[in-house]
Amino acid sequence: MISLRQHAVSLIAVFLALTLGLFLGSGFIGDRVNALTGTDRDRIGKLQDERDALDKEVGNDTAFIKAIGPELTKGVLNKRGVLIVTAPDAADGDVEALKGLVNGAGGTVTGQIALTTALVRDEQASKLRTVVDQSIPAGAQLRVEYTDSGSRLGDLLGTALLTRPGQAPASDSDRSTALQTLRQAGFLEYPDGAVRPADLVLVVTGGEMSSDSGAQGQFVGRFSAAMAARGSGGVLAGRSGSAEGGSPIGVVRSDPSLNNAVSTVDNVDQQTGQLTTVLALGDETDGRTGAYGTGPGATAITVGAAPSK
Repeated sequence: MISLRQHAVSLIAVFLALTLGLFLGSGFIGDRVNALTGTDRDRIGKLQDERDALDKEVGNDTAFIKAIGPELTKGVLNKRGVLIVTAPDAADGDVEALKGLVNGAGGTVTGQIALTTALVRDEQASKLRTVVDQSIPAGAQLRVEYTDSGSRLGDLLGTALLTRPGQAPASDSDRSTALQTLRQAGFLEYPDGAVRPADLVLVVTGGEMSSDSGAQGQFVGRFSAAMAARGSGGVLAGRSGSAEGGSPIGVVRSDPSLNNAVSTVDNVDQQTGQLTTVLALGDETDGRTGAYGTGPGATAITVGAAPSK
């Protein structure tokens, strides 16, 4: 018997295919219709009618996904705490939508931390190393194999802010010291008293990074993997284009050690990607990591869907 979740996954796949068809079809029609006459114009008119019908169908599917989303994710994050970390290019709309879905899935957003532009540009690596070394919680040790700035910071924040079953969180004073020291140095932004320990981390980034972004994609990608490894898991979610080249998800998917440490979703600017992000967080609590979406390196369009060919 086909479950509600399986049915919804199938419809999500259809929805994405229709959206791609509309994009390609509208470009074809718009570029050529004004130069044609007679039979060819009639054919284009027919294509336009077909496109309009598909447009209506996509609208219906969008409404369906919006309606079925709460049922699809209900209980997926039951009593799980999720810490949200945003890269400088993360879209506020994406973050707010994800917060609502986390809460609707039975989870709790334990806080939100913003990585600053000065941090991800990694232009103050020596200063960051000193701050990290001064902020390690009592009795904890960072992984010696992490030598780059992103991995070291992710390891520190994971140690200070994330927990695993049977593992006590860092003390309130140690957590506060780490956060305040990093904020005073200009590396993090967050409201006072609004960050609590969490089980999972959700890192939200933007789309494709430009050629002048330097190593920012490396920083965010490595940070995400290192931090997720300290808790019950995590997801790095980006907009369309975030899996390209040196963009954060592209960095993670090109390195097996990173790809196995954190799940990735490359279309969080779409409803399907937002739902997939919450489902992926749920899978992380069960020890399953995946690469989802439509960009390079994605192995499936969403959690539970057939692998991409």
